[in-house]
Amino acid sequence: MKKALLIGLCALLTAAALLYLFREPVKQALYARITADMFVAGDSDAFDPGPALGSQFPGLRASYQGREVTLLDEFAGKNGTVFIASRSLDWCPYCMRQLIQLQDNAAAFAAAGIGLVAITYDEPRLQQAFIDRFGITFPVLSDINALSFKTLGILNEDYQRGDSRYGIPHPGMIVVNPDGEVVGKLFLEAYSSRVDSRAALAFAKEVLGIQ
Repeated sequence: MKKALLIGLCALLTAAALLYLFREPVKQALYARITADMFVAGDSDAFDPGPALGSQFPGLRASYQGREVTLLDEFAGKNGTVFIASRSLDWCPYCMRQLIQLQDNAAAFAAAGIGLVAITYDEPRLQQAFIDRFGITFPVLSDINALSFKTLGILNEDYQRGDSRYGIPHPGMIVVNPDGEVVGKLFLEAYSSRVDSRAALAFAKEVLGIQ
């Protein structure tokens, strides 16, 4: 009996050690499975938070590379900007995969003269770990005290101060033209669905009038 218990304990410890050793590959495999069907071809629901079409893009209160950012101007392309509001690059697999996919297509946005800039509620150090690991080259801003998401009208109010997820936005994209006017938005009510980056690029080119 004692021998059987000892064998069982050794097996359990071995399994735990292997799981710890291979925790990152296991986590990535799990994330890949969870996000397998997350991308959709377009915005097909009536969910529409954020600044109104035709309005001026409001200011931000965000951190980037140790300084405060209040405007999008420095991130804009010659033909406009796609602003990506995302929840977390630390714990949200959908947000992670979306930014990885956007990075895969970043050159196409740049070729169209469209700047990409993302923002999450994460602390910069958590963002940087993700940026370094996956080679994200476009700017990722950190919202300060949820002020940017409040100003934009996209703060998820299901969470209150004190909740670990207080400060996350409704994820989506806002397209801004060179004059600072909001000309398009892509927001889906289901946080687990995101518009495919190639479809988002086609949408941005259309609303920005790029041939």
